[in-house]
Amino acid sequence: MRKLVLFFLLISSYTFSQNEIAVDIHGVPESEGKISVAVYNTEEDFLKFDKVFKCDSIAAQKGVTRLSIKNLPEGEYALAVFYDKNGNDKLDTNWLGIPKEKVAFSKGKMKAFGPPAFKECAFLLSSDTKIAISL
Repeated sequence: MRKLVLFFLLISSYTFSQNEIAVDIHGVPESEGKISVAVYNTEEDFLKFDKVFKCDSIAAQKGVTRLSIKNLPEGEYALAVFYDKNGNDKLDTNWLGIPKEKVAFSKGKMKAFGPPAFKECAFLLSSDTKIAISL
């Protein structure tokens, strides 16, 4: 009986283990507005504002702004970051849809004709992780 209880405790702790991503955003131009981070966990949902898996924002700090995303299960993720200079909680774009505010991604870089794909930005999360992203 004790072995069975121990087995279920080990399985449940493994199944429900949660991880944290500590994100250092470099190149923040000023301490005005906020930094927003969106976490995506599928290629189909990547960069769709209504399909964000998890998100958070924090007041911008000139130079480096640090933000943590907690309680993430193991899996594959991609991050999208933007500097919301005017603090209106949305990515401002021009009439062509090109961002007027600085954006960055967990691994991939903005291309001449659009953002990177999910797979270019994705990373595996299996424990607490620290990521540095430059705007």
